[in-house]
Amino acid sequence: MDEFFRISQCNSAKEMWEILEVTHKGTNDVKRARKHSLIQKYELFRMQPEESIVDVHKRFTHFVNHLTGLGKVFEKEELNIKVLKCLDRSWQPKVIAISKSRDLSKLSTAALFGKLMEHELELKRLKEQETLERKTKGLALKKSV
Repeated sequence: MDEFFRISQCNSAKEMWEILEVTHKGTNDVKRARKHSLIQKYELFRMQPEESIVDVHKRFTHFVNHLTGLGKVFEKEELNIKVLKCLDRSWQPKVIAISKSRDLSKLSTAALFGKLMEHELELKRLKEQETLERKTKGLALKKSV
């Protein structure tokens, strides 16, 4: 209904289109400001403490999709390097391994996140195993005399 009221007083289809375009996309100045704001957020993008790779992937994809929609063009290698550089220190061994063993210009960002998710699952499995081993070792008690 809001859309109808926005355009109900228009005299031509062109006028209707312009109103709807500005309403939904914004003016060129608004698009430019939105693009610059998103570029800044993209440049400052970092993995948050205790954030999973799945969450990093969602946030990263959100920024990239919005920037692509505003006309920004990314190369695979640029995106992959950004992902690897945004990860925290605990990921450095995996980052180095991927950087040395893969051609980042040919690897898709989805495949990169897949490798990182695989690694995260393995780390969780190892942590659970260590926790279980600690619990079983802690069950032996000394008998006091």
